[in-house]
Amino acid sequence: MRPLDALLQGGGAGAQGGQEADHAQDAAHAADAAHYGSEAAHGLGSIGEIPDYISHHLEDAREMEFAGLHFDLGAFALDPIHVGGLTIDLSPTRQLIFIFLSALLCIGLFVPIARASRTREEGKAPSGLANAMEALILYFRDDIVRANIGRDGDGYTPFILTIFFFILFMNLLGLTPFGITATANLSVTAALATIAFVVTEVAGYRALGPAGYAQTIFFVPHGLPAPLKPVMLVIMAPVEFLGKLTKPFALAVRLFANMMAGHILILAIVGMILVTQSFVVGGVSVLVMSALMVLELFVACLQAYIFAMLTSVFIGLIRHHAH
Repeated sequence: MRPLDALLQGGGAGAQGGQEADHAQDAAHAADAAHYGSEAAHGLGSIGEIPDYISHHLEDAREMEFAGLHFDLGAFALDPIHVGGLTIDLSPTRQLIFIFLSALLCIGLFVPIARASRTREEGKAPSGLANAMEALILYFRDDIVRANIGRDGDGYTPFILTIFFFILFMNLLGLTPFGITATANLSVTAALATIAFVVTEVAGYRALGPAGYAQTIFFVPHGLPAPLKPVMLVIMAPVEFLGKLTKPFALAVRLFANMMAGHILILAIVGMILVTQSFVVGGVSVLVMSALMVLELFVACLQAYIFAMLTSVFIGLIRHHAH
Protein backbone atom coordinates (compact mmCIF):
# COMPACT_ATOMS: atom_id res chain seq x y z
CA MET A 1 0.00 0.00 0.00
CA ARG A 2 1.33 3.43 -0.84
CA PRO A 3 2.61 5.54 2.07
CA LEU A 4 -0.08 8.20 2.25
CA ASP A 5 -2.99 5.87 1.46
CA ALA A 6 -2.47 3.90 4.67
CA LEU A 7 -2.87 6.96 6.92
CA LEU A 8 -6.00 8.82 5.83
CA GLN A 9 -8.91 7.52 3.81
CA GLY A 10 -12.43 8.76 3.19
CA GLY A 11 -15.07 7.93 5.82
CA GLY A 12 -18.69 6.87 5.68
CA ALA A 13 -19.59 5.14 2.47
CA GLY A 14 -16.07 5.75 1.16
CA ALA A 15 -14.53 3.71 4.02
CA GLN A 16 -15.71 0.39 2.63
CA GLY A 17 -14.50 1.35 -0.82
CA GLY A 18 -11.18 2.42 0.69
CA GLN A 19 -10.78 -0.94 2.43
CA GLU A 20 -11.57 -2.77 -0.78
CA ALA A 21 -8.99 -0.63 -2.55
CA ASP A 22 -6.48 -1.55 0.18
CA HIS A 23 -7.07 -5.25 -0.36
CA ALA A 24 -6.67 -4.77 -4.10
CA GLN A 25 -3.42 -2.84 -3.58
CA ASP A 26 -2.13 -5.49 -1.16
CA ALA A 27 -2.87 -8.18 -3.73
CA ALA A 28 -1.09 -6.09 -6.36
CA HIS A 29 1.94 -5.70 -4.09
CA ALA A 30 2.01 -9.45 -3.45
CA ALA A 31 1.93 -10.05 -7.20
CA ASP A 32 4.67 -7.46 -7.67
CA ALA A 33 6.79 -9.16 -5.00
CA ALA A 34 6.52 -12.49 -6.75
CA HIS A 35 7.16 -10.86 -10.14
CA TYR A 36 10.22 -8.89 -9.10
CA GLY A 37 11.53 -11.76 -7.01
CA SER A 38 11.67 -13.88 -10.14
CA GLU A 39 12.97 -10.99 -12.23
CA ALA A 40 15.81 -10.44 -9.75
CA ALA A 41 16.95 -13.99 -10.43
CA HIS A 42 16.65 -13.78 -14.22
CA GLY A 43 17.05 -10.05 -14.87
CA LEU A 44 14.57 -7.31 -15.69
CA GLY A 45 13.02 -7.37 -19.13
CA SER A 46 13.84 -3.81 -20.14
CA ILE A 47 14.96 -0.41 -18.85
CA GLY A 48 11.31 0.62 -18.74
CA GLU A 49 10.75 -1.77 -15.84
CA ILE A 50 13.39 -0.10 -13.65
CA PRO A 51 11.03 2.65 -12.28
CA ASP A 52 8.54 -0.03 -11.20
CA TYR A 53 11.39 -2.02 -9.66
CA ILE A 54 12.50 1.06 -7.68
CA SER A 55 9.01 2.01 -6.49
CA HIS A 56 8.36 -1.59 -5.40
CA HIS A 57 11.37 -1.45 -3.04
CA LEU A 58 10.77 2.08 -1.73
CA GLU A 59 7.01 2.14 -1.18
CA ASP A 60 5.43 1.01 2.04
CA ALA A 61 3.47 -2.26 1.98
CA ARG A 62 2.00 -5.01 4.14
CA GLU A 63 4.54 -7.53 2.99
CA MET A 64 8.25 -8.06 3.56
CA GLU A 65 10.96 -9.98 1.79
CA PHE A 66 13.95 -11.33 3.71
CA ALA A 67 16.61 -13.70 2.30
CA GLY A 68 14.21 -15.01 -0.31
CA LEU A 69 11.38 -15.44 2.18
CA HIS A 70 8.08 -13.57 1.88
CA PHE A 71 6.20 -12.41 4.98
CA ASP A 72 2.60 -11.28 4.71
CA LEU A 73 1.78 -8.64 7.34
CA GLY A 74 -1.87 -8.61 6.32
CA ALA A 75 -2.50 -11.36 8.89
CA PHE A 76 -1.86 -8.74 11.61
CA ALA A 77 -4.19 -6.11 10.11
CA LEU A 78 -6.21 -4.04 12.60
CA ASP A 79 -9.71 -2.72 12.23
CA PRO A 80 -9.69 0.89 10.95
CA ILE A 81 -10.50 3.67 13.42
CA HIS A 82 -13.23 6.06 12.27
CA VAL A 83 -12.80 9.65 13.46
CA GLY A 84 -15.44 11.95 12.04
CA GLY A 85 -15.15 11.72 8.27
CA LEU A 86 -11.73 10.05 8.36
CA THR A 87 -10.66 6.43 8.56
CA ILE A 88 -7.28 5.87 10.19
CA ASP A 89 -5.59 2.56 9.48
CA LEU A 90 -2.96 1.56 12.05
CA SER A 91 -2.24 -1.88 10.63
CA PRO A 92 1.47 -2.84 10.68
CA THR A 93 3.52 -2.23 7.55
CA ARG A 94 7.17 -2.93 6.82
CA GLN A 95 8.17 0.69 7.45
CA LEU A 96 6.27 0.74 10.73
CA ILE A 97 8.20 -2.35 11.85
CA PHE A 98 11.49 -0.56 11.25
CA ILE A 99 10.19 2.54 13.05
CA PHE A 100 9.48 0.43 16.14
CA LEU A 101 12.83 -1.31 15.74
CA SER A 102 14.56 2.09 15.77
CA ALA A 103 12.68 3.03 18.93
CA LEU A 104 13.72 -0.23 20.58
CA LEU A 105 17.35 0.42 19.64
CA CYS A 106 17.16 3.85 21.30
CA ILE A 107 15.71 2.30 24.46
CA GLY A 108 18.21 -0.56 24.44
CA LEU A 109 21.11 1.86 24.05
CA PHE A 110 20.29 4.53 26.61
CA VAL A 111 18.44 2.72 29.41
CA PRO A 112 21.45 0.56 30.42
CA ILE A 113 23.77 3.57 30.15
CA ALA A 114 21.44 5.68 32.32
CA ARG A 115 21.22 2.92 34.94
CA ALA A 116 24.99 2.48 34.96
CA SER A 117 25.53 6.22 35.43
CA ARG A 118 23.25 6.24 38.49
CA THR A 119 25.08 3.40 40.17
CA ARG A 120 28.58 4.58 39.23
CA GLU A 121 30.73 5.93 42.02
CA GLU A 122 30.94 9.71 42.15
CA GLY A 123 34.00 11.05 40.34
CA LYS A 124 34.64 7.80 38.50
CA ALA A 125 34.78 8.14 34.71
CA PRO A 126 32.64 5.81 32.58
CA SER A 127 34.29 3.29 30.30
CA GLY A 128 33.62 1.68 26.95
CA LEU A 129 30.40 2.57 25.14
CA ALA A 130 29.11 4.58 28.10
CA ASN A 131 32.16 6.86 27.87
CA ALA A 132 31.61 7.50 24.15
CA MET A 133 27.88 8.15 24.62
CA GLU A 134 28.48 10.48 27.54
CA ALA A 135 30.91 12.50 25.42
CA LEU A 136 28.30 12.69 22.65
CA ILE A 137 25.60 13.75 25.12
CA LEU A 138 27.82 16.50 26.51
CA TYR A 139 28.57 17.67 22.97
CA PHE A 140 24.86 17.98 22.19
CA ARG A 141 24.20 19.74 25.47
CA ASP A 142 27.04 22.26 25.15
CA ASP A 143 27.39 22.83 21.39
CA ILE A 144 23.84 22.25 20.16
CA VAL A 145 21.34 22.96 22.95
CA ARG A 146 23.15 25.63 24.96
CA ALA A 147 24.64 27.27 21.87
CA ASN A 148 21.22 27.71 20.24
CA ILE A 149 18.66 27.69 23.05
CA GLY A 150 20.72 29.06 25.93
CA ARG A 151 22.11 27.74 29.19
CA ASP A 152 18.56 27.64 30.58
CA GLY A 153 17.56 25.23 27.82
CA ASP A 154 19.23 22.09 29.21
CA GLY A 155 15.78 20.58 29.66
CA TYR A 156 15.48 20.24 25.88
CA THR A 157 18.63 18.10 25.63
CA PRO A 158 16.77 14.76 26.03
CA PHE A 159 14.33 15.72 23.28
CA ILE A 160 17.07 16.79 20.86
CA LEU A 161 19.07 13.64 21.60
CA THR A 162 16.01 11.45 21.08
CA ILE A 163 15.26 13.10 17.74
CA PHE A 164 18.86 12.63 16.61
CA PHE A 165 19.26 8.97 17.54
CA PHE A 166 15.75 7.97 16.43
CA ILE A 167 16.32 9.41 12.96
CA LEU A 168 19.89 8.09 12.86
CA PHE A 169 18.77 4.51 13.57
CA MET A 170 16.02 4.71 10.94
CA ASN A 171 18.54 5.99 8.41
CA LEU A 172 21.15 3.36 9.24
CA LEU A 173 18.68 0.47 9.25
CA GLY A 174 17.75 1.43 5.71
CA LEU A 175 21.37 0.80 4.67
CA THR A 176 21.36 -2.80 5.86
CA PRO A 177 21.00 -5.48 3.14
CA PHE A 178 17.33 -6.21 3.91
CA GLY A 179 16.45 -2.93 5.64
CA ILE A 180 13.66 -0.48 4.91
CA THR A 181 14.33 3.26 5.15
CA ALA A 182 11.34 4.71 6.98
CA THR A 183 12.68 8.26 6.56
CA ALA A 184 12.34 7.87 2.77
CA ASN A 185 8.59 8.15 3.41
CA LEU A 186 7.28 11.72 3.45
CA SER A 187 4.55 10.75 5.92
CA VAL A 188 7.20 9.70 8.46
CA THR A 189 9.34 12.82 8.09
CA ALA A 190 6.21 15.00 8.19
CA ALA A 191 5.20 13.39 11.49
CA LEU A 192 8.68 14.02 12.93
CA ALA A 193 8.59 17.64 11.71
CA THR A 194 5.12 18.09 13.24
CA ILE A 195 6.42 16.89 16.62
CA ALA A 196 9.35 19.33 16.35
CA PHE A 197 6.91 22.12 15.40
CA VAL A 198 4.64 21.46 18.40
CA VAL A 199 7.59 21.36 20.82
CA THR A 200 8.96 24.59 19.33
CA GLU A 201 5.68 26.47 19.64
CA VAL A 202 5.02 25.21 23.17
CA ALA A 203 8.56 26.21 24.16
CA GLY A 204 7.95 29.69 22.78
CA TYR A 205 4.62 30.02 24.59
CA ARG A 206 6.13 28.93 27.90
CA ALA A 207 9.08 31.31 27.57
CA LEU A 208 7.21 34.36 26.24
CA GLY A 209 3.75 34.05 27.76
CA PRO A 210 0.49 34.75 25.89
CA ALA A 211 1.31 38.37 25.01
CA GLY A 212 4.88 37.62 24.00
CA TYR A 213 3.84 34.61 21.93
CA ALA A 214 1.28 36.73 20.09
CA GLN A 215 4.15 39.01 19.10
CA THR A 216 5.70 36.12 17.16
CA ILE A 217 2.79 36.48 14.70
CA PHE A 218 1.50 40.03 15.14
CA PHE A 219 4.89 41.70 15.14
CA VAL A 220 5.20 45.50 15.05
CA PRO A 221 8.70 47.09 15.27
CA HIS A 222 9.27 49.58 18.07
CA GLY A 223 9.17 53.22 17.03
CA LEU A 224 6.98 52.63 13.98
CA PRO A 225 4.61 55.59 13.35
CA ALA A 226 1.03 54.89 14.46
CA PRO A 227 -0.54 55.22 10.97
CA LEU A 228 1.80 52.51 9.64
CA LYS A 229 1.09 49.98 12.39
CA PRO A 230 -2.16 48.59 10.86
CA VAL A 231 -0.44 48.32 7.47
CA MET A 232 2.48 46.48 9.06
CA LEU A 233 0.13 44.06 10.80
CA VAL A 234 -1.75 43.31 7.59
CA ILE A 235 1.49 42.64 5.73
CA MET A 236 3.60 40.94 8.37
CA ALA A 237 1.06 38.75 10.20
CA PRO A 238 0.52 36.38 7.22
CA VAL A 239 4.28 36.38 6.54
CA GLU A 240 5.12 35.50 10.16
CA PHE A 241 2.44 32.80 10.24
CA LEU A 242 3.70 31.24 7.01
CA GLY A 243 7.22 31.46 8.40
CA LYS A 244 6.14 29.17 11.23
CA LEU A 245 4.81 26.61 8.74
CA THR A 246 7.82 26.69 6.42
CA LYS A 247 10.16 25.52 9.21
CA PRO A 248 8.58 22.06 9.70
CA PHE A 249 8.00 21.83 5.94
CA ALA A 250 11.73 22.34 5.33
CA LEU A 251 12.61 19.76 7.99
CA ALA A 252 10.30 17.14 6.49
CA VAL A 253 11.23 17.66 2.84
CA ARG A 254 15.00 17.90 3.46
CA LEU A 255 15.16 14.60 5.33
CA PHE A 256 12.80 12.81 2.95
CA ALA A 257 14.47 14.06 -0.24
CA ASN A 258 18.02 13.24 0.85
CA MET A 259 17.21 9.72 1.97
CA MET A 260 14.96 8.99 -1.01
CA ALA A 261 17.42 10.30 -3.61
CA GLY A 262 20.31 8.09 -2.52
CA HIS A 263 18.18 4.95 -2.50
CA ILE A 264 16.71 5.73 -5.92
CA LEU A 265 20.19 6.11 -7.37
CA ILE A 266 21.44 2.83 -5.87
CA LEU A 267 18.34 0.89 -6.96
CA ALA A 268 18.63 2.38 -10.46
CA ILE A 269 22.19 1.01 -10.71
CA VAL A 270 21.00 -2.39 -9.48
CA GLY A 271 18.26 -2.27 -12.10
CA MET A 272 20.82 -1.61 -14.82
CA ILE A 273 22.74 -4.71 -13.72
CA LEU A 274 19.58 -6.81 -13.91
CA VAL A 275 18.74 -5.41 -17.36
CA THR A 276 22.16 -5.75 -18.98
CA GLN A 277 23.36 -8.88 -17.12
CA SER A 278 26.88 -7.88 -18.12
CA PHE A 279 30.06 -8.59 -16.13
CA VAL A 280 31.51 -5.23 -17.20
CA VAL A 281 28.43 -3.26 -16.17
CA GLY A 282 28.18 -5.31 -12.99
CA GLY A 283 31.81 -4.70 -12.02
CA VAL A 284 31.65 -0.96 -12.63
CA SER A 285 28.29 -0.75 -10.87
CA VAL A 286 29.59 -2.51 -7.77
CA LEU A 287 32.46 0.00 -7.51
CA VAL A 288 30.07 2.93 -7.98
CA MET A 289 27.60 1.52 -5.46
CA SER A 290 30.38 0.96 -2.92
CA ALA A 291 31.31 4.64 -3.14
CA LEU A 292 27.63 5.62 -2.97
CA MET A 293 27.06 3.49 0.13
CA VAL A 294 29.91 5.27 1.90
CA LEU A 295 28.32 8.58 0.89
CA GLU A 296 24.91 7.32 2.03
CA LEU A 297 26.39 6.44 5.42
CA PHE A 298 27.69 9.99 5.74
CA VAL A 299 24.36 11.44 4.60
CA ALA A 300 22.44 9.24 7.08
CA CYS A 301 24.45 10.68 9.98
CA LEU A 302 24.45 14.21 8.58
CA GLN A 303 20.69 14.39 8.05
CA ALA A 304 19.98 13.19 11.58
CA TYR A 305 22.38 15.85 12.90
CA ILE A 306 20.86 18.61 10.75
CA PHE A 307 17.32 17.75 11.83
CA ALA A 308 18.31 17.86 15.51
CA MET A 309 20.39 21.02 15.13
CA LEU A 310 17.71 22.94 13.21
CA THR A 311 15.09 21.91 15.76
CA SER A 312 17.23 23.40 18.53
CA VAL A 313 17.79 26.52 16.41
CA PHE A 314 14.03 26.98 15.92
CA ILE A 315 13.40 26.53 19.65
CA GLY A 316 16.08 29.09 20.46
CA LEU A 317 14.72 31.59 17.92
CA ILE A 318 11.19 31.56 19.30
CA ARG A 319 12.31 31.62 22.94
CA HIS A 320 14.41 34.74 22.25
CA HIS A 321 12.02 36.34 19.80
CA ALA A 322 12.00 39.64 21.70
CA HIS A 323 15.73 40.04 21.01
